[in-house]
Amino acid sequence: MTHAKQLRQRLADGPIVVAPGVYDSLGALMAQQAGFDTLYLSGASIAYTRFGRPDIGLVGMSEVAQTLSEIRERVELPVMVDADTGFGNALNVQRTVRVFEKAGAAAIQLEDQTLPKRCGHLSGKTLVPAGEMVGKIKAAVDARRDADTIIVARTDAVAVEGLPKALERAQRYIEAGADMLFVEAPPSREDLQQIAGALKGAAPLMANMVEGGTTPLLEAAELQQLGYRLVIFPGGLVRAVSRVMADYFASLKRHGTTQPFRNQMLDFTGLNELLGTAQVLEHGKRYDADNFK
Repeated sequence: MTHAKQLRQRLADGPIVVAPGVYDSLGALMAQQAGFDTLYLSGASIAYTRFGRPDIGLVGMSEVAQTLSEIRERVELPVMVDADTGFGNALNVQRTVRVFEKAGAAAIQLEDQTLPKRCGHLSGKTLVPAGEMVGKIKAAVDARRDADTIIVARTDAVAVEGLPKALERAQRYIEAGADMLFVEAPPSREDLQQIAGALKGAAPLMANMVEGGTTPLLEAAELQQLGYRLVIFPGGLVRAVSRVMADYFASLKRHGTTQPFRNQMLDFTGLNELLGTAQVLEHGKRYDADNFK
């Protein structure tokens, strides 16, 4: 069964899917080891960690595809990929879908912001006309090679045009062929509930939990009760790691040694156990030259 089909089944049956945001293979591996069954490759987190830059449209399609390929080489989980605006017009969207599918995407998320886009929880967003986004969704559906690949339509219209217009856009995107809906940045629990009620049965709904963002943080179980089928925590890992990094560097600068920070770190042995170093080396022995004299 393909990863896309696995994710479709999880969205149709069982509890809400909780997809932590990742930005590299180490985070993906640790999420898999923690028991998660779906990952979200966050474009914002790539910008934060790879470039030390904000989420304002600076990440390119090839950089996301390369990161996705590296993650899929390391873990066996469905990955939902943040494709921003598709990195251009409808033809760019088609190339993005083909490249991301080839790299291992189970789901591809497209949004209706203009270029350059910005984080959905920043102010100053602008939108393309709904008709342009409809064309992009149709282009994405036509481009996918696997009919199970999930096309996620995100609208940022709540902050720009208001909730009623956002719901109108969402309905048009479903009619265009989107498999899943993502209404970004509703500012209250009541708005989340209204979105779920208005779009109930149209398509599986996705929610985005951003620590300190516009939308209140709700638990997955509560979102499921409201009618959502998937929730992402796209930047939580970056924010957690950033806090630890700040403490680590402050301690090292202060003490000139990592010793005071040791109880907050994996040591050399612990890291190699996490990575499975011994197993990799043992596997490699079967190809040693001595075996083929």
